[in-house]
Amino acid sequence: MTVAPSTAAAPLVVRTVAIDDPGPLLDLLPEEPAATWVRRGEGIVGWGESARFESSDADRFELAQQWWREMVAHAVVRDEVAVPGSGAVAFGSFAFDARSRRSSVLTVPSVVVGSRGGRSWVTTVAAQGVLPAAADLRTHRATAPGEVTYADGAMSGADWESVVARAVERVAAGDVDKVVLARDLEARAAAPIDPRWLLRGLAARYPGCWTFAVDGLVGATPELLVRLERGLVHSRVLAGTIQRTGNDEHDLALAGSLARSSKDLEEHEYAVRSLAEALAPHCSSMNVPEAPFVLHLPNVMHLATDVAGVLADGATSLALVSALHPTAAVGGTPTPAAIELIRELEGMDRGRYAGPVGWTDAAGDGEWGIALRCAELDDGDRHRLRLFAGCGIVAGSDPEAELAESDAKLVPMRDALTGPDVFDGRSG
Repeated sequence: MTVAPSTAAAPLVVRTVAIDDPGPLLDLLPEEPAATWVRRGEGIVGWGESARFESSDADRFELAQQWWREMVAHAVVRDEVAVPGSGAVAFGSFAFDARSRRSSVLTVPSVVVGSRGGRSWVTTVAAQGVLPAAADLRTHRATAPGEVTYADGAMSGADWESVVARAVERVAAGDVDKVVLARDLEARAAAPIDPRWLLRGLAARYPGCWTFAVDGLVGATPELLVRLERGLVHSRVLAGTIQRTGNDEHDLALAGSLARSSKDLEEHEYAVRSLAEALAPHCSSMNVPEAPFVLHLPNVMHLATDVAGVLADGATSLALVSALHPTAAVGGTPTPAAIELIRELEGMDRGRYAGPVGWTDAAGDGEWGIALRCAELDDGDRHRLRLFAGCGIVAGSDPEAELAESDAKLVPMRDALTGPDVFDGRSG
Protein backbone atom coordinates (compact mmCIF):
# COMPACT_ATOMS: atom_id res chain seq x y z
CA MET A 1 0.00 0.00 0.00
CA THR A 2 1.18 3.53 -0.79
CA VAL A 3 -0.60 6.41 0.87
CA ALA A 4 0.93 9.86 0.64
CA PRO A 5 0.55 12.02 3.75
CA SER A 6 -1.64 15.07 3.53
CA THR A 7 0.13 18.21 2.39
CA ALA A 8 -1.90 20.10 5.01
CA ALA A 9 0.08 20.30 8.28
CA ALA A 10 -2.96 21.60 10.17
CA PRO A 11 -6.76 21.50 9.79
CA LEU A 12 -8.03 23.22 6.67
CA VAL A 13 -9.78 26.57 6.77
CA VAL A 14 -12.29 26.83 3.91
CA ARG A 15 -14.24 29.93 2.93
CA THR A 16 -16.73 30.29 0.08
CA VAL A 17 -18.22 33.62 -0.98
CA ALA A 18 -20.50 34.65 -3.83
CA ILE A 19 -18.99 36.60 -6.73
CA ASP A 20 -20.19 38.17 -9.96
CA ASP A 21 -19.98 36.08 -13.10
CA PRO A 22 -16.22 35.62 -13.65
CA GLY A 23 -16.61 34.65 -17.31
CA PRO A 24 -15.60 31.30 -18.84
CA LEU A 25 -14.25 29.15 -16.01
CA LEU A 26 -11.47 27.55 -18.03
CA ASP A 27 -10.08 30.97 -18.92
CA LEU A 28 -9.32 31.59 -15.25
CA LEU A 29 -6.75 28.80 -14.98
CA PRO A 30 -3.18 29.99 -14.38
CA GLU A 31 -0.13 28.03 -15.51
CA GLU A 32 0.16 25.99 -12.33
CA PRO A 33 -1.46 22.52 -12.18
CA ALA A 34 -5.22 22.76 -12.26
CA ALA A 35 -8.29 20.63 -11.60
CA THR A 36 -11.48 21.05 -13.61
CA TRP A 37 -14.98 19.65 -14.02
CA VAL A 38 -16.98 21.74 -16.52
CA ARG A 39 -19.97 21.07 -18.78
CA ARG A 40 -21.79 23.67 -20.89
CA GLY A 41 -19.90 26.43 -19.09
CA GLU A 42 -20.96 25.34 -15.61
CA GLY A 43 -18.96 23.46 -13.00
CA ILE A 44 -15.87 24.03 -10.91
CA VAL A 45 -12.20 24.74 -11.59
CA GLY A 46 -9.37 24.90 -9.10
CA TRP A 47 -5.64 25.52 -8.84
CA GLY A 48 -2.92 25.21 -6.26
CA GLU A 49 -2.92 22.41 -3.69
CA SER A 50 -3.80 22.59 -0.01
CA ALA A 51 -4.05 18.84 0.63
CA ARG A 52 -3.44 15.65 -1.29
CA PHE A 53 -4.12 11.92 -0.98
CA GLU A 54 -2.46 9.17 -3.02
CA SER A 55 -2.88 5.41 -2.90
CA SER A 56 -1.88 2.44 -5.02
CA ASP A 57 -3.79 0.04 -2.76
CA ALA A 58 -6.59 -2.20 -4.01
CA ASP A 59 -8.85 -0.51 -1.41
CA ARG A 60 -8.12 2.90 -2.95
CA PHE A 61 -11.76 4.06 -2.86
CA GLU A 62 -12.31 3.16 0.78
CA LEU A 63 -8.98 4.72 1.80
CA ALA A 64 -9.78 7.88 -0.12
CA GLN A 65 -13.19 8.13 1.50
CA GLN A 66 -11.67 7.67 4.95
CA TRP A 67 -9.05 10.35 4.28
CA TRP A 68 -11.64 12.81 2.97
CA ARG A 69 -14.00 12.16 5.89
CA GLU A 70 -11.19 12.95 8.34
CA MET A 71 -10.16 16.08 6.43
CA VAL A 72 -13.73 17.40 6.46
CA ALA A 73 -14.30 16.49 10.12
CA HIS A 74 -11.37 18.67 11.20
CA ALA A 75 -11.87 21.49 8.68
CA VAL A 76 -13.24 24.92 9.56
CA VAL A 77 -15.74 25.69 6.80
CA ARG A 78 -17.61 28.93 6.16
CA ASP A 79 -19.81 28.48 3.10
CA GLU A 80 -22.01 31.47 2.22
CA VAL A 81 -23.28 29.91 -1.03
CA ALA A 82 -24.25 26.32 -0.04
CA VAL A 83 -24.69 24.75 -3.47
CA PRO A 84 -23.15 21.56 -4.86
CA GLY A 85 -19.48 22.34 -5.50
CA SER A 86 -19.13 25.09 -2.89
CA GLY A 87 -17.43 24.73 0.49
CA ALA A 88 -14.80 22.01 0.91
CA VAL A 89 -14.24 20.15 -2.38
CA ALA A 90 -11.77 17.47 -3.47
CA PHE A 91 -11.11 16.50 -7.08
CA GLY A 92 -10.26 12.86 -7.70
CA SER A 93 -8.93 10.46 -10.32
CA PHE A 94 -8.63 6.71 -9.71
CA ALA A 95 -6.71 3.90 -11.40
CA PHE A 96 -8.86 1.57 -13.47
CA ASP A 97 -7.28 -1.63 -12.18
CA ALA A 98 -6.57 -2.40 -8.52
CA ARG A 99 -3.23 -3.82 -9.70
CA SER A 100 -2.21 -0.68 -11.63
CA ARG A 101 1.16 0.87 -10.90
CA ARG A 102 -0.44 4.32 -11.25
CA SER A 103 -1.58 5.94 -8.02
CA SER A 104 -5.12 7.14 -7.41
CA VAL A 105 -5.39 10.75 -6.28
CA LEU A 106 -7.61 13.16 -4.34
CA THR A 107 -6.50 16.77 -4.35
CA VAL A 108 -7.86 19.85 -2.57
CA PRO A 109 -7.01 23.01 -4.53
CA SER A 110 -6.07 26.27 -2.80
CA VAL A 111 -8.61 28.16 -4.92
CA VAL A 112 -11.84 26.85 -6.43
CA VAL A 113 -14.16 28.90 -8.66
CA GLY A 114 -17.61 27.64 -9.53
CA SER A 115 -20.64 28.55 -11.59
CA ARG A 116 -24.08 26.94 -11.53
CA GLY A 117 -27.59 28.06 -12.37
CA GLY A 118 -26.64 31.71 -12.69
CA ARG A 119 -24.70 31.76 -9.41
CA SER A 120 -20.92 32.05 -9.11
CA TRP A 121 -18.58 31.68 -6.17
CA VAL A 122 -14.96 31.43 -5.11
CA THR A 123 -13.56 29.17 -2.39
CA THR A 124 -10.17 29.66 -0.75
CA VAL A 125 -8.51 26.88 1.22
CA ALA A 126 -5.45 26.96 3.49
CA ALA A 127 -4.06 25.17 6.51
CA GLN A 128 -5.12 26.75 9.79
CA GLY A 129 -2.76 29.60 10.67
CA VAL A 130 -1.66 30.04 7.02
CA LEU A 131 -2.78 33.03 4.97
CA PRO A 132 -4.96 31.71 2.08
CA ALA A 133 -3.83 32.33 -1.47
CA ALA A 134 -5.32 35.32 -3.22
CA ALA A 135 -8.04 34.37 -5.69
CA ASP A 136 -6.72 35.84 -8.94
CA LEU A 137 -9.75 35.89 -11.24
CA ARG A 138 -8.05 37.38 -14.27
CA THR A 139 -8.27 35.50 -17.58
CA HIS A 140 -5.17 33.74 -18.86
CA ARG A 141 -4.12 32.65 -22.32
CA ALA A 142 -3.09 29.12 -23.25
CA THR A 143 -0.10 28.10 -25.36
CA ALA A 144 -0.43 25.99 -28.53
CA PRO A 145 1.69 22.82 -28.65
CA GLY A 146 3.07 23.42 -32.14
CA GLU A 147 3.67 20.50 -34.48
CA VAL A 148 2.52 17.14 -33.08
CA THR A 149 3.70 13.71 -34.19
CA TYR A 150 2.19 10.36 -33.26
CA ALA A 151 3.61 6.90 -32.61
CA ASP A 152 2.22 3.51 -31.63
CA GLY A 153 1.81 2.98 -27.92
CA ALA A 154 1.94 -0.49 -26.40
CA MET A 155 1.18 -2.10 -29.78
CA SER A 156 0.47 -1.28 -33.42
CA GLY A 157 -3.00 -1.14 -34.90
CA ALA A 158 -2.46 -4.50 -36.62
CA ASP A 159 -1.30 -6.10 -33.39
CA TRP A 160 -4.34 -4.70 -31.58
CA GLU A 161 -6.63 -6.18 -34.23
CA SER A 162 -5.04 -9.56 -33.48
CA VAL A 163 -5.76 -9.06 -29.79
CA VAL A 164 -9.39 -8.24 -30.60
CA ALA A 165 -9.63 -11.42 -32.68
CA ARG A 166 -8.33 -13.45 -29.73
CA ALA A 167 -10.88 -11.77 -27.48
CA VAL A 168 -13.71 -12.69 -29.89
CA GLU A 169 -12.51 -16.32 -29.71
CA ARG A 170 -12.64 -16.20 -25.93
CA VAL A 171 -16.18 -14.81 -26.06
CA ALA A 172 -17.16 -17.62 -28.45
CA ALA A 173 -15.61 -20.14 -26.04
CA GLY A 174 -17.84 -18.82 -23.25
CA ASP A 175 -15.05 -17.38 -21.11
CA VAL A 176 -16.83 -13.99 -21.04
CA ASP A 177 -19.92 -12.42 -22.60
CA LYS A 178 -18.15 -9.11 -23.23
CA VAL A 179 -14.70 -7.62 -22.67
CA VAL A 180 -13.59 -4.02 -23.18
CA LEU A 181 -10.14 -3.68 -24.71
CA ALA A 182 -8.19 -0.42 -24.79
CA ARG A 183 -5.25 0.83 -26.82
CA ASP A 184 -2.94 3.81 -26.44
CA LEU A 185 -1.24 6.24 -28.79
CA GLU A 186 1.75 8.44 -28.02
CA ALA A 187 1.83 12.09 -29.05
CA ARG A 188 4.91 14.30 -29.00
CA ALA A 189 4.62 18.07 -29.38
CA ALA A 190 7.22 20.58 -30.51
CA ALA A 191 6.42 22.86 -27.56
CA PRO A 192 5.61 21.92 -23.97
CA ILE A 193 1.98 20.79 -23.80
CA ASP A 194 -0.27 23.27 -21.98
CA PRO A 195 -3.21 21.38 -20.43
CA ARG A 196 -5.30 24.55 -20.68
CA TRP A 197 -5.00 24.43 -24.47
CA LEU A 198 -6.41 20.90 -24.44
CA LEU A 199 -9.20 21.75 -21.99
CA ARG A 200 -10.39 24.78 -23.94
CA GLY A 201 -10.34 22.91 -27.21
CA LEU A 202 -12.29 19.99 -25.74
CA ALA A 203 -14.87 22.25 -24.10
CA ALA A 204 -15.37 24.21 -27.32
CA ARG A 205 -15.84 21.12 -29.49
CA TYR A 206 -17.67 18.88 -26.99
CA PRO A 207 -19.76 21.18 -24.76
CA GLY A 208 -22.15 18.35 -23.85
CA CYS A 209 -19.34 16.29 -22.31
CA TRP A 210 -17.76 16.75 -18.89
CA THR A 211 -14.36 18.37 -19.48
CA PHE A 212 -12.00 17.31 -16.72
CA ALA A 213 -8.44 17.61 -15.49
CA VAL A 214 -7.00 15.98 -12.38
CA ASP A 215 -3.29 15.48 -11.70
CA GLY A 216 -2.24 15.42 -15.36
CA LEU A 217 -5.20 13.41 -16.69
CA VAL A 218 -7.13 15.56 -19.19
CA GLY A 219 -10.22 14.73 -21.21
CA ALA A 220 -13.88 15.22 -22.06
CA THR A 221 -16.06 12.28 -21.09
CA PRO A 222 -19.63 11.69 -22.32
CA GLU A 223 -20.24 9.07 -19.60
CA LEU A 224 -21.44 9.99 -16.12
CA LEU A 225 -20.66 7.14 -13.72
CA VAL A 226 -22.69 8.64 -10.88
CA ARG A 227 -24.01 11.96 -9.60
CA LEU A 228 -25.22 12.16 -6.02
CA GLU A 229 -27.04 15.32 -5.05
CA ARG A 230 -29.18 15.63 -1.92
CA GLY A 231 -30.28 12.01 -1.96
CA LEU A 232 -30.88 11.67 -5.70
CA VAL A 233 -28.67 9.39 -7.79
CA HIS A 234 -28.11 9.67 -11.54
CA SER A 235 -25.96 7.73 -13.99
CA ARG A 236 -25.53 7.68 -17.77
CA VAL A 237 -24.51 4.41 -19.42
CA LEU A 238 -22.88 4.42 -22.86
CA ALA A 239 -22.17 1.23 -24.80
CA GLY A 240 -22.55 0.66 -28.53
CA THR A 241 -20.88 3.12 -30.89
CA ILE A 242 -20.93 4.16 -34.54
CA GLN A 243 -18.75 6.76 -36.25
CA ARG A 244 -20.36 9.87 -37.75
CA THR A 245 -19.77 10.84 -41.38
CA GLY A 246 -20.53 14.56 -41.23
CA ASN A 247 -23.52 14.12 -43.55
CA ASP A 248 -26.64 14.78 -41.46
CA GLU A 249 -28.96 12.63 -43.58
CA HIS A 250 -26.54 9.72 -43.62
CA ASP A 251 -25.83 10.07 -39.91
CA LEU A 252 -29.55 9.92 -39.19
CA ALA A 253 -29.71 6.61 -41.04
CA LEU A 254 -26.66 5.38 -39.13
CA ALA A 255 -28.35 6.32 -35.85
CA GLY A 256 -31.29 4.16 -36.84
CA SER A 257 -29.04 1.24 -37.69
CA LEU A 258 -27.23 1.63 -34.35
CA ALA A 259 -30.55 1.53 -32.50
CA ARG A 260 -31.41 -1.73 -34.28
CA SER A 261 -27.97 -3.38 -34.14
CA SER A 262 -28.19 -6.67 -32.25
CA LYS A 263 -24.45 -6.57 -31.50
CA ASP A 264 -24.60 -3.04 -30.06
CA LEU A 265 -27.87 -3.62 -28.20
CA GLU A 266 -26.37 -6.74 -26.59
CA GLU A 267 -23.28 -4.80 -25.53
CA HIS A 268 -25.46 -2.01 -24.14
CA GLU A 269 -27.74 -4.38 -22.25
CA TYR A 270 -24.75 -5.88 -20.41
CA ALA A 271 -23.60 -2.42 -19.36
CA VAL A 272 -27.00 -1.22 -18.13
CA ARG A 273 -27.69 -4.45 -16.26
CA SER A 274 -24.34 -4.38 -14.45
CA LEU A 275 -24.82 -0.78 -13.35
CA ALA A 276 -28.40 -1.28 -12.19
CA GLU A 277 -27.47 -4.39 -10.19
CA ALA A 278 -24.59 -2.57 -8.47
CA LEU A 279 -26.70 0.51 -7.69
CA ALA A 280 -29.86 -1.29 -6.51
CA PRO A 281 -28.64 -2.16 -2.96
CA HIS A 282 -28.13 1.56 -2.27
CA CYS A 283 -31.48 2.82 -3.60
CA SER A 284 -35.08 2.60 -2.40
CA SER A 285 -36.38 3.03 -5.94
CA MET A 286 -34.85 3.16 -9.41
CA ASN A 287 -35.89 4.14 -12.92
CA VAL A 288 -34.18 2.07 -15.62
CA PRO A 289 -35.58 2.75 -19.12
CA GLU A 290 -36.38 -0.33 -21.17
CA ALA A 291 -34.66 0.93 -24.32
CA PRO A 292 -31.67 3.20 -24.94
CA PHE A 293 -31.60 6.45 -26.89
CA VAL A 294 -28.94 7.53 -29.39
CA LEU A 295 -26.57 10.16 -28.04
CA HIS A 296 -25.15 12.33 -30.85
CA LEU A 297 -21.62 13.67 -30.37
CA PRO A 298 -19.56 15.53 -32.97
CA ASN A 299 -17.43 12.49 -33.84
CA VAL A 300 -19.51 9.43 -32.88
CA MET A 301 -22.96 8.29 -31.77
CA HIS A 302 -23.59 6.06 -28.77
CA LEU A 303 -26.44 4.03 -27.40
CA ALA A 304 -27.21 5.68 -24.05
CA THR A 305 -29.41 5.02 -21.03
CA ASP A 306 -30.00 7.42 -18.13
CA VAL A 307 -30.60 5.63 -14.83
CA ALA A 308 -32.03 7.43 -11.78
CA GLY A 309 -32.58 6.39 -8.19
CA VAL A 310 -33.36 7.55 -4.65
CA LEU A 311 -30.59 6.93 -2.14
CA ALA A 312 -31.66 4.69 0.74
CA ASP A 313 -28.57 3.97 2.83
CA GLY A 314 -26.75 7.29 3.20
CA ALA A 315 -23.86 6.24 0.96
CA THR A 316 -21.49 8.96 -0.23
CA SER A 317 -20.65 9.54 -3.88
CA LEU A 318 -17.27 7.89 -3.29
CA ALA A 319 -18.99 4.84 -1.79
CA LEU A 320 -21.21 4.62 -4.88
CA VAL A 321 -18.15 4.93 -7.11
CA SER A 322 -16.57 2.02 -5.24
CA ALA A 323 -19.73 -0.07 -5.71
CA LEU A 324 -20.10 0.73 -9.41
CA HIS A 325 -16.55 0.55 -10.73
CA PRO A 326 -15.75 -1.10 -13.04
CA THR A 327 -19.01 -1.25 -14.96
CA ALA A 328 -19.51 -3.56 -17.91
CA ALA A 329 -19.23 -0.48 -20.14
CA VAL A 330 -15.49 -0.22 -19.39
CA GLY A 331 -14.67 -3.71 -18.10
CA GLY A 332 -16.97 -6.38 -19.42
CA THR A 333 -19.30 -9.18 -18.31
CA PRO A 334 -18.93 -11.10 -16.06
CA THR A 335 -16.74 -8.38 -14.66
CA PRO A 336 -14.15 -10.43 -12.69
CA ALA A 337 -13.49 -12.71 -15.67
CA ALA A 338 -13.38 -9.75 -18.05
CA ILE A 339 -10.83 -7.91 -15.90
CA GLU A 340 -8.61 -11.00 -15.88
CA LEU A 341 -8.88 -11.23 -19.66
CA ILE A 342 -7.95 -7.54 -20.00
CA ARG A 343 -4.85 -8.18 -17.89
CA GLU A 344 -3.98 -11.14 -20.11
CA LEU A 345 -4.56 -9.60 -23.54
CA GLU A 346 -4.27 -5.82 -23.39
CA GLY A 347 -0.50 -5.61 -22.98
CA MET A 348 -0.37 -2.31 -21.09
CA ASP A 349 -1.21 -0.61 -17.81
CA ARG A 350 -4.23 1.63 -18.42
CA GLY A 351 -3.36 3.77 -15.44
CA ARG A 352 -6.31 6.04 -14.75
CA TYR A 353 -7.87 5.68 -18.20
CA ALA A 354 -11.47 4.38 -17.83
CA GLY A 355 -11.26 4.92 -14.07
CA PRO A 356 -13.55 7.25 -12.09
CA VAL A 357 -12.79 10.97 -12.30
CA GLY A 358 -14.68 13.87 -10.72
CA TRP A 359 -15.23 15.58 -7.38
CA THR A 360 -16.82 15.24 -3.97
CA ASP A 361 -17.87 17.81 -1.39
CA ALA A 362 -18.03 17.88 2.40
CA ALA A 363 -21.52 16.34 2.45
CA GLY A 364 -20.35 13.39 0.37
CA ASP A 365 -22.28 14.53 -2.71
CA GLY A 366 -20.44 14.85 -6.01
CA GLU A 367 -20.16 14.01 -9.69
CA TRP A 368 -17.99 11.23 -11.06
CA GLY A 369 -17.48 10.41 -14.70
CA ILE A 370 -15.55 7.64 -16.42
CA ALA A 371 -12.22 8.89 -17.74
CA LEU A 372 -12.82 8.36 -21.46
CA ARG A 373 -11.73 10.46 -24.46
CA CYS A 374 -8.70 11.43 -22.45
CA ALA A 375 -4.91 11.61 -22.34
CA GLU A 376 -2.29 11.60 -19.62
CA LEU A 377 0.57 14.08 -19.49
CA ASP A 378 4.01 12.63 -18.92
CA ASP A 379 5.30 13.59 -15.47
CA GLY A 380 8.88 13.88 -16.69
CA ASP A 381 8.44 15.11 -20.27
CA ARG A 382 6.04 17.98 -20.91
CA HIS A 383 6.27 17.39 -24.66
CA ARG A 384 4.71 13.91 -24.39
CA LEU A 385 1.10 12.83 -24.11
CA ARG A 386 -0.45 9.35 -23.94
CA LEU A 387 -3.89 9.06 -25.59
CA PHE A 388 -6.38 6.24 -24.90
CA ALA A 389 -9.43 4.65 -26.52
CA GLY A 390 -11.34 1.43 -25.90
CA CYS A 391 -14.05 -0.75 -27.45
CA GLY A 392 -16.48 -3.33 -26.15
CA ILE A 393 -15.87 -6.75 -27.69
CA VAL A 394 -18.73 -9.24 -27.99
CA ALA A 395 -19.42 -12.30 -30.15
CA GLY A 396 -20.27 -10.24 -33.24
CA SER A 397 -17.26 -7.92 -33.07
CA ASP A 398 -15.09 -7.42 -36.17
CA PRO A 399 -11.42 -6.54 -35.41
CA GLU A 400 -11.09 -4.11 -38.32
CA ALA A 401 -14.30 -2.31 -37.36
CA GLU A 402 -13.23 -2.14 -33.71
CA LEU A 403 -9.90 -0.54 -34.72
CA ALA A 404 -11.82 2.05 -36.76
CA GLU A 405 -14.07 2.72 -33.77
CA SER A 406 -11.06 3.22 -31.52
CA ASP A 407 -9.57 5.64 -34.04
CA ALA A 408 -12.83 7.63 -33.94
CA LYS A 409 -12.64 7.77 -30.16
CA LEU A 410 -9.10 9.18 -30.37
CA VAL A 411 -10.33 12.10 -32.49
CA PRO A 412 -11.34 14.40 -29.59
CA MET A 413 -7.85 14.42 -28.07
CA ARG A 414 -6.11 14.60 -31.44
CA ASP A 415 -8.27 17.55 -32.44
CA ALA A 416 -7.60 19.23 -29.10
CA LEU A 417 -3.90 19.08 -29.95
CA THR A 418 -3.82 19.72 -33.68
CA GLY A 419 -7.34 20.25 -35.02
CA PRO A 420 -8.66 23.43 -36.65
CA ASP A 421 -8.74 26.38 -34.29
CA VAL A 422 -12.27 27.02 -33.06
CA PHE A 423 -11.05 29.45 -30.43
CA ASP A 424 -8.22 31.93 -30.00
CA GLY A 425 -6.61 30.31 -26.97
CA ARG A 426 -9.59 31.20 -24.76
CA SER A 427 -12.69 29.06 -24.28
CA GLY A 428 -14.94 31.79 -25.62
